[in-house]
Amino acid sequence: MSLYVHIDRLGSAHRTLIRDLRLEVHPGQVLTLMGPSGCGKSSVLSAIAGTLASVAEGQSALSFDGRIELDGQDVTRLPTARRGIGLLFQDDLLFAHLTVADNLLFAVPPGPHPERRLAVEQALTEAGLSGFGDRDPSTLSGGQRARVAMMRALLAQPRALLLDEPFSRLDTALRAQFRAFVFDHIRTANIPAILVTHDHADIADPRYTVDLGHAG
Repeated sequence: MSLYVHIDRLGSAHRTLIRDLRLEVHPGQVLTLMGPSGCGKSSVLSAIAGTLASVAEGQSALSFDGRIELDGQDVTRLPTARRGIGLLFQDDLLFAHLTVADNLLFAVPPGPHPERRLAVEQALTEAGLSGFGDRDPSTLSGGQRARVAMMRALLAQPRALLLDEPFSRLDTALRAQFRAFVFDHIRTANIPAILVTHDHADIADPRYTVDLGHAG
Protein backbone atom coordinates (compact mmCIF):
# COMPACT_ATOMS: atom_id res chain seq x y z
CA MET A 1 0.00 0.00 0.00
CA SER A 2 2.11 2.90 -1.29
CA LEU A 3 1.46 6.63 -1.01
CA TYR A 4 2.10 8.66 -4.14
CA VAL A 5 2.16 12.46 -4.09
CA HIS A 6 2.50 14.71 -7.12
CA ILE A 7 2.21 18.44 -6.48
CA ASP A 8 2.43 20.61 -9.59
CA ARG A 9 2.05 23.75 -7.50
CA LEU A 10 1.15 24.52 -3.89
CA GLY A 11 0.74 28.05 -2.63
CA SER A 12 -1.46 31.11 -2.39
CA ALA A 13 -2.55 33.44 -5.15
CA HIS A 14 0.51 35.57 -4.42
CA ARG A 15 3.24 33.07 -3.61
CA THR A 16 4.34 29.59 -4.69
CA LEU A 17 5.60 27.40 -1.84
CA ILE A 18 6.08 24.09 -3.67
CA ARG A 19 6.43 23.33 -7.35
CA ASP A 20 6.81 20.00 -9.16
CA LEU A 21 7.20 17.77 -6.08
CA ARG A 22 6.91 14.00 -6.54
CA LEU A 23 7.02 11.59 -3.60
CA GLU A 24 6.49 7.84 -3.45
CA VAL A 25 6.44 6.18 -0.04
CA HIS A 26 6.23 2.41 0.33
CA PRO A 27 4.71 0.32 3.14
CA GLY A 28 6.76 0.47 6.33
CA GLN A 29 8.89 3.32 4.98
CA VAL A 30 9.27 6.73 6.63
CA LEU A 31 10.08 9.53 4.21
CA THR A 32 11.39 12.71 5.85
CA LEU A 33 10.66 16.24 4.63
CA MET A 34 13.10 18.90 5.79
CA GLY A 35 13.69 22.55 5.06
CA PRO A 36 13.56 26.00 6.65
CA SER A 37 10.45 27.36 8.36
CA GLY A 38 7.92 28.63 5.86
CA CYS A 39 9.09 26.44 2.96
CA GLY A 40 5.83 24.47 2.88
CA LYS A 41 6.60 21.24 4.76
CA SER A 42 3.46 21.19 6.90
CA SER A 43 1.41 22.47 3.97
CA VAL A 44 2.41 19.39 1.99
CA LEU A 45 1.03 17.23 4.81
CA SER A 46 -2.18 19.29 4.79
CA ALA A 47 -2.54 18.73 1.04
CA ILE A 48 -2.12 14.98 1.51
CA ALA A 49 -4.59 14.88 4.42
CA GLY A 50 -7.15 17.05 2.64
CA THR A 51 -7.04 19.90 5.15
CA LEU A 52 -5.27 22.51 3.03
CA ALA A 53 -8.43 24.60 2.68
CA SER A 54 -8.13 25.47 6.38
CA VAL A 55 -4.55 26.73 5.99
CA ALA A 56 -3.75 30.30 5.02
CA GLU A 57 -0.69 32.38 4.28
CA GLY A 58 -1.52 35.79 5.66
CA GLN A 59 -4.98 36.55 4.32
CA SER A 60 -4.66 34.22 1.32
CA ALA A 61 -5.89 30.63 1.36
CA LEU A 62 -3.57 27.91 0.15
CA SER A 63 -4.45 25.48 -2.62
CA PHE A 64 -2.61 22.94 -4.72
CA ASP A 65 -2.69 21.42 -8.17
CA GLY A 66 -1.70 17.79 -8.32
CA ARG A 67 -2.68 14.28 -7.36
CA ILE A 68 -2.61 12.15 -4.21
CA GLU A 69 -2.85 8.36 -4.58
CA LEU A 70 -3.01 5.74 -1.85
CA ASP A 71 -2.76 2.09 -2.80
CA GLY A 72 -3.52 3.07 -6.39
CA GLN A 73 -6.67 5.00 -5.43
CA ASP A 74 -6.92 8.68 -6.31
CA VAL A 75 -7.91 10.36 -3.04
CA THR A 76 -7.25 13.94 -4.16
CA ARG A 77 -10.91 14.96 -4.04
CA LEU A 78 -11.99 12.82 -1.11
CA PRO A 79 -12.84 14.47 2.22
CA THR A 80 -10.30 13.97 4.99
CA ALA A 81 -12.41 11.40 6.86
CA ARG A 82 -12.56 9.09 3.82
CA ARG A 83 -8.84 9.11 2.97
CA GLY A 84 -7.76 6.76 5.73
CA ILE A 85 -4.73 8.88 6.55
CA GLY A 86 -3.63 9.28 10.18
CA LEU A 87 -2.05 12.40 11.67
CA LEU A 88 0.37 12.88 14.54
CA PHE A 89 1.30 16.41 15.61
CA GLN A 90 3.68 18.23 17.96
CA ASP A 91 0.90 18.36 20.57
CA ASP A 92 -0.64 15.06 21.64
CA LEU A 93 -4.20 16.51 21.41
CA LEU A 94 -5.62 14.04 23.92
CA PHE A 95 -9.17 14.74 25.08
CA ALA A 96 -8.93 16.16 28.59
CA HIS A 97 -12.46 15.04 29.54
CA LEU A 98 -11.79 11.37 28.69
CA THR A 99 -9.70 8.75 30.45
CA VAL A 100 -6.63 7.35 28.72
CA ALA A 101 -8.58 4.24 27.69
CA ASP A 102 -11.50 6.26 26.34
CA ASN A 103 -9.09 8.44 24.35
CA LEU A 104 -7.87 5.27 22.67
CA LEU A 105 -11.36 3.80 22.31
CA PHE A 106 -12.42 6.92 20.42
CA ALA A 107 -10.16 5.85 17.53
CA VAL A 108 -11.11 2.17 17.36
CA PRO A 109 -13.40 1.41 14.38
CA PRO A 110 -17.00 0.37 15.14
CA GLY A 111 -17.56 -3.22 16.23
CA PRO A 112 -18.42 -5.39 19.22
CA HIS A 113 -17.59 -3.52 22.41
CA PRO A 114 -15.52 -6.33 24.02
CA GLU A 115 -13.31 -6.52 20.93
CA ARG A 116 -12.83 -2.76 20.88
CA ARG A 117 -11.91 -2.75 24.57
CA LEU A 118 -9.45 -5.59 23.95
CA ALA A 119 -7.80 -3.55 21.21
CA VAL A 120 -7.38 -0.68 23.69
CA GLU A 121 -5.82 -2.96 26.33
CA GLN A 122 -3.43 -4.40 23.77
CA ALA A 123 -2.44 -0.89 22.69
CA LEU A 124 -1.76 0.13 26.29
CA THR A 125 0.40 -2.96 26.76
CA GLU A 126 2.36 -2.23 23.58
CA ALA A 127 2.93 1.33 24.80
CA GLY A 128 4.19 0.10 28.16
CA LEU A 129 1.14 1.61 29.86
CA SER A 130 -0.75 -1.46 31.02
CA GLY A 131 -3.02 -0.46 33.91
CA PHE A 132 -3.08 3.22 32.90
CA GLY A 133 -6.49 3.05 31.19
CA ASP A 134 -8.46 4.72 33.99
CA ARG A 135 -5.95 7.54 34.40
CA ASP A 136 -6.64 11.18 33.58
CA PRO A 137 -4.37 12.19 30.65
CA SER A 138 -3.17 15.18 32.68
CA THR A 139 -1.49 12.80 35.14
CA LEU A 140 0.77 11.31 32.46
CA SER A 141 4.28 12.44 31.62
CA GLY A 142 5.03 14.02 28.26
CA GLY A 143 6.50 10.79 26.94
CA GLN A 144 3.51 8.76 28.11
CA ARG A 145 1.06 11.18 26.51
CA ALA A 146 3.02 11.01 23.26
CA ARG A 147 2.83 7.21 23.25
CA VAL A 148 -0.93 7.32 23.86
CA ALA A 149 -1.34 9.74 20.95
CA MET A 150 0.69 7.42 18.69
CA MET A 151 -1.34 4.35 19.67
CA ARG A 152 -4.58 6.28 19.13
CA ALA A 153 -3.44 7.15 15.62
CA LEU A 154 -2.66 3.50 14.87
CA LEU A 155 -5.87 2.15 16.42
CA ALA A 156 -7.79 4.01 13.73
CA GLN A 157 -6.14 1.59 11.26
CA PRO A 158 -4.84 4.28 8.89
CA ARG A 159 -3.62 3.37 5.43
CA ALA A 160 -0.84 5.97 5.79
CA LEU A 161 0.50 8.18 8.57
CA LEU A 162 1.62 11.81 8.54
CA LEU A 163 3.89 13.07 11.32
CA ASP A 164 4.25 16.82 11.79
CA GLU A 165 7.26 17.31 14.10
CA PRO A 166 5.86 14.87 16.71
CA PHE A 167 9.16 14.69 18.62
CA SER A 168 9.87 18.42 18.98
CA ARG A 169 8.22 18.94 22.41
CA LEU A 170 10.18 16.14 24.11
CA ASP A 171 13.55 16.38 25.83
CA THR A 172 16.57 14.69 24.25
CA ALA A 173 16.30 11.35 26.07
CA LEU A 174 12.55 11.00 25.59
CA ARG A 175 12.85 12.13 22.00
CA ALA A 176 15.20 9.27 21.13
CA GLN A 177 12.98 6.72 22.88
CA PHE A 178 9.75 7.95 21.32
CA ARG A 179 11.34 8.22 17.87
CA ALA A 180 12.33 4.54 18.02
CA PHE A 181 8.85 3.66 19.32
CA VAL A 182 7.14 5.46 16.42
CA PHE A 183 9.39 4.06 13.69
CA ASP A 184 9.08 0.50 15.04
CA HIS A 185 5.28 0.72 15.03
CA ILE A 186 5.16 2.13 11.51
CA ARG A 187 7.27 -0.80 10.28
CA THR A 188 5.10 -3.28 12.18
CA ALA A 189 1.89 -1.73 10.81
CA ASN A 190 3.54 -1.79 7.35
CA ILE A 191 2.09 1.54 6.29
CA PRO A 192 3.76 4.44 4.46
CA ALA A 193 4.61 7.49 6.56
CA ILE A 194 5.85 11.02 5.91
CA LEU A 195 7.67 12.88 8.68
CA VAL A 196 8.24 16.65 8.86
CA THR A 197 11.14 17.74 11.05
CA HIS A 198 13.90 20.34 11.47
CA ASP A 199 16.22 17.90 13.25
CA HIS A 200 18.55 15.62 11.28
CA ALA A 201 18.54 13.20 14.24
CA ASP A 202 14.86 12.48 13.49
CA ILE A 203 15.55 11.07 10.03
CA ALA A 204 14.50 7.42 9.86
CA ASP A 205 16.60 6.65 6.78
CA PRO A 206 18.85 9.20 4.99
CA ARG A 207 18.02 7.53 1.66
CA TYR A 208 14.41 8.68 1.99
CA THR A 209 14.83 12.37 2.74
CA VAL A 210 13.67 15.40 0.74
CA ASP A 211 14.94 18.90 1.50
CA LEU A 212 12.16 21.23 0.39
CA GLY A 213 14.58 24.15 0.64
CA HIS A 214 16.29 22.66 -2.42
CA ALA A 215 13.36 20.94 -4.10
CA GLY A 216 12.58 23.51 -6.69
